[in-house]
Amino acid sequence: MTKRRRHRLHGRGFSLLEVLVAFVVLSLVATALFRLFSGALRNAFAAEEYSRAVLVAESVLDEAAAGTLRESTRSGTAEDGRVQWMVRIGPFDATDVSPELEQLSSTSPTRMYRVAGEVTFASPNGGQRTITLSTIRVGAREVQ
Repeated sequence: MTKRRRHRLHGRGFSLLEVLVAFVVLSLVATALFRLFSGALRNAFAAEEYSRAVLVAESVLDEAAAGTLRESTRSGTAEDGRVQWMVRIGPFDATDVSPELEQLSSTSPTRMYRVAGEVTFASPNGGQRTITLSTIRVGAREVQ
C-alpha cells in the first residue's frame, strides 16, 4: 500500500455531508427548544396575570364584605389599568327553603348577603378573561 493511500484510509475529520447533516439536526433541535422556551414564557406570563387578577378579586371582595352590607354595585380599575373589577352585594336567597322558614327568617334583624367580585383582564391570546369570586356574609337587614 502506498503512503498516500494509507493516509486516505486512516484520515481524520468529517466529510462535508456529515457536517451539513449535523447542522440540520442541530438547527431542528434548536428550533424545538426555542419554541418550548417561548411557550414556557407565555405560560409564565399568563399565570402571573391570572394570579394578579385573583389577588385583585380577593382584595375587592374582602373590602366590600368588611363594611356594612347593603345591596349595591361598585366598579373600578386596578392601579395599572390592566384589571377591571366589579363588586355586587345582594340578598342571598337559598333554594329549597320551606315557606314557613322563609317567613320566620324575614322577621330576623339579620340576613344573608351574597358578595360577588368579578375581575376582567387581558388574556395572553388577545381576548378577555373574567374571574368571579363570591362569598356569603351575614349582615343587618335593610330597613324598608
